[in-house]
Amino acid sequence: MNEVKSLEVKELNKEIELNVNEEKHSLSVAPNHTLLSVLRNQLGLTGTKYGCGTGECGSCTVLVDSKPIPSCLILAVAVEGKRIVTIEGLSQNGNLHPIQEEFVKSMAIQCGYCTPGFVLITKALLDQNPNPTNEEIKQYIKGNICRCTGYVTIVKAINAATERLKKPKRQRYDSGI
Repeated sequence: MNEVKSLEVKELNKEIELNVNEEKHSLSVAPNHTLLSVLRNQLGLTGTKYGCGTGECGSCTVLVDSKPIPSCLILAVAVEGKRIVTIEGLSQNGNLHPIQEEFVKSMAIQCGYCTPGFVLITKALLDQNPNPTNEEIKQYIKGNICRCTGYVTIVKAINAATERLKKPKRQRYDSGI
């Protein structure tokens, strides 16, 4: 009997191709699996965190075609053919992205659980608006929740990343070490 149930479930799966962090992945996914579950459980990209499961905390934020999306609310089959970026996809040649580095330097991380979502929403913000005001930053990140930092250091990190990203590309990725 279990073999029959197993067969039925496999027949319901859909073959899709996801473009995650500039890599193509051919996957068999259940039509009701969220992007979050596929990223974590099938692709092993655990930087994207499960928080509330209702799209209200921002811990599961990923970029889909450069837009921040709560991956807990979108089905994996719905993003086939779109460009998906997770926190793991921001680093280049083993170097952290300048936004990631500024979060570390500004001590905008404590437990780190919300950090990937904040970094990715910051990337989306700065791609749209390379020179946001503090009020624009606060408005843009309001859907991401942090229980540790009090947001002051997060806004500080975003401002530092803003300034750093204005520099020529060669200097942006120089960690100074």
